[in-house]
Amino acid sequence: MSFLVTGGAGYIGSHVVRSFRQAGLDVVVVDDLSSGQQAFVPDEVPFVEATILDTSLLTETMRDHSVTGVVHLAGYKYAGVSVRRPLHTYDQNVTGTASVLAAMRRADVRSIVFSSSAAVYGTPSVDVVTEDTEPHPESPYGESKLVGEWLIRAAARAHDFRHTSLRYFNVVGSAVPTLYDTSPHNLFPLVIDALRAGRTPAINGDDYPTRDGTCVRDYVHVADLADAHVVAATKLDAGEALEPVYNLGSGAGVTVREIMTAFADVTGQPFNPKVETRRPGDPAAIVASGDLAARDLGWQMRHSIRDMVESAWTASSEAIEA
Repeated sequence: MSFLVTGGAGYIGSHVVRSFRQAGLDVVVVDDLSSGQQAFVPDEVPFVEATILDTSLLTETMRDHSVTGVVHLAGYKYAGVSVRRPLHTYDQNVTGTASVLAAMRRADVRSIVFSSSAAVYGTPSVDVVTEDTEPHPESPYGESKLVGEWLIRAAARAHDFRHTSLRYFNVVGSAVPTLYDTSPHNLFPLVIDALRAGRTPAINGDDYPTRDGTCVRDYVHVADLADAHVVAATKLDAGEALEPVYNLGSGAGVTVREIMTAFADVTGQPFNPKVETRRPGDPAAIVASGDLAARDLGWQMRHSIRDMVESAWTASSEAIEA
């Protein structure tokens, strides 16, 4: 039993690799290092630097490492920027997923766990979304993730693949200080970078219809998220049927301003965040029920918001020293 993790040198991908290794399972990583870091991949884990658009190399990698299942995380993940780069987003997230599926068919690999996103829901009309909530993506990124889900379902029907798609909500924190979020667009690293540099962190919009005017998000710890991938992948590998999609959410929302307050408390650096304009593609509020994932994947929130902020802040110190 061996698993291919695409995007395994990224922030989330490297945590998934760590969870596989902790479970005693073999993995191989494919990553083009466009946003990932090779240093995030353990020395004992085989690493292939390549784009997922290279179907032949993916096929060869699956065969060479006797891969039995794929965890597909590679892709372009910036919802706001995707509004300006729709062609690139679709190429990486839709054409890239088609390439992974084609390689699986050639290598006779029969199961895939797909990294989807809360962005497929857009701005929902319900307080808490479930897997039955109708998707209404509001950015090319969200659209591309929904199309990726559809593509995987179509391939599964045609080629007898086992599959599930995990819809992430806001993934934050660090399981260990050596793995951290390097995104130039995500809230936690933006706040940390500002505080480290002596600048005042900024909020993108405070005129949303929420309790304090700032966006409400469902924050989940990356370690909890990573563990869910291992459960999903091993169940599929064992021939178990899973639901086509699962929300990995907490059922509770936190505003951006409340996250700022948590950072001020954890770091001992009080500040009044600046308010800037909204980012395109950002929904006002999105919170999800994780009940279905709890039933089938053992999903649970093992970390508080303070845990998330503290672990991210601690990991940022490691990033500075690296």
